[in-house]
Amino acid sequence: MDAYDEDSRGPQAPGGSAGTRLPEDFPEPLPPPGAAPPPRTGVAALSLRYQIGAALALGVVAVGACVHLVMVFLSLAPANTVTKQHGEAVQDWVYPEFEQNWKLFAPNPLQQNIAVQVRAEVRTKDGGLRTTGWTDLSAQDGAAIDGNLVPSHTQQNELRRAWDFFAATHAGDNRPVGMRGSLSEQYVRRIVVMRLYRDDPTSREGVIQRVQVRSSTTNVQPPAWSRERVSDKPVYRVLPWWSLTSDEAAGGVR
Repeated sequence: MDAYDEDSRGPQAPGGSAGTRLPEDFPEPLPPPGAAPPPRTGVAALSLRYQIGAALALGVVAVGACVHLVMVFLSLAPANTVTKQHGEAVQDWVYPEFEQNWKLFAPNPLQQNIAVQVRAEVRTKDGGLRTTGWTDLSAQDGAAIDGNLVPSHTQQNELRRAWDFFAATHAGDNRPVGMRGSLSEQYVRRIVVMRLYRDDPTSREGVIQRVQVRSSTTNVQPPAWSRERVSDKPVYRVLPWWSLTSDEAAGGVR
């Protein structure tokens, strides 16, 4: 083999055989003089004005996210100096849209399904009184949420929170405890009347005079492998009949 043949094989890689060429033996060629630079992509492709706008928008989003996390943390943290001085601002920020419900992770998570049902006494056009059957408002909300990728906050929480408010401000005999108890009654009453006029054909045949609300509580059944046995029969909490104000009876309260 002559010198020309040996040089043509180039340098050998460590442990390699003759003729093996390394990537660094092939440097990328330089662009020819006067060639256009490669096109820019992403934010770099924007003009300076839009780059500044994008940076400001990202900054606002980052600040908003940090403020939100701090507010949620303060709403869940034990009472401290900040919450004592700015507790109202924290509550206004978090409730009701960003409320955190930890009952799922509590030592005793909720093991019951609670449905809110209502019936009405309707004065028909001929002057008679007619009592409707029970309408399960919770079931209506559940049907609207099931399979809905973006259910509304109203469908998820309005009725549920109203009933929680009522139960927390009433004794076992359904008597209100303080002014908040009376307020919770009014809140629940207006919600059910609005829903009846909107969704119940029987209620739309006349003017609603009175409504009666009840809750149906059913135990969540344990899994098949569990030895626990619980009753599957619903337990009802029936409230007294509530008379409506003139505005409520006319359906004018929304």
